[in-house]
Amino acid sequence: MQDLSTSPPQLQSIDKAIVDAILSARIQPGARLNENQLATLFSVSRTRVREAMMRLEARCIVTVSPRRGWFVAEPSAEEARHVYGARRIVEYGLLRSMPALSEADRAALHQHLEEERQAIAAGDRQRLTCLMGDFHIRLAEIAGNPVLREVLRDLTARTILISLLYQSEFHALQSHEGHCAIVTALEAGEPEAAAALAIQHLDEVEEGLDLTRRPDPLADLRRSLQPDLEAGLSSLSSMPFTNHR
Repeated sequence: MQDLSTSPPQLQSIDKAIVDAILSARIQPGARLNENQLATLFSVSRTRVREAMMRLEARCIVTVSPRRGWFVAEPSAEEARHVYGARRIVEYGLLRSMPALSEADRAALHQHLEEERQAIAAGDRQRLTCLMGDFHIRLAEIAGNPVLREVLRDLTARTILISLLYQSEFHALQSHEGHCAIVTALEAGEPEAAAALAIQHLDEVEEGLDLTRRPDPLADLRRSLQPDLEAGLSSLSSMPFTNHR
């Protein structure tokens, strides 16, 4: 997955930059996306920004509020269930039809799993969130289906927003072990087993959500009144398109 910080903004599409920021857990549900600031950052007109926002709205990545502007989506509990249902269908079909892994595929997957292990050891939750989502996108890349890759990118981005809203505990080791089991099945030439393991993995992740939780309407004010959190938020708040409502 491309990290937003590695490429100049003018070389990226606004759509991709925002989705990448969500996939990397560097932008929160409900974050305000200011048209003027985005236009300045990407050196484009507000019309271009608005077009990008409309495309993201159609993909359920952002929402618009009259006279208030554009915001990163805050998926409802019902939407969360639908997103996980869609991921089960897509990933089960993807893994059942996976081609035999090449040596390059095996090396790439093992390298990814090693990066997950290192992030777990370091306790780097942001990096882990990025890696956990990227694993599933990598599988679509290996399958060689660019349409499925883009579908999974959007579904994974929405899953990350759901996790940020409803996940009370982060079971990184459990998710990592699920990924390891999927890779083992694929290496053994057992795509059916890999598909079943993917369903089990998604079930476990969804079971870890508390869909009774509600977004905290005072979250921004609460953060602003707690100086000890400022350091942790500085990197996020400094980004021009992450001014929270």
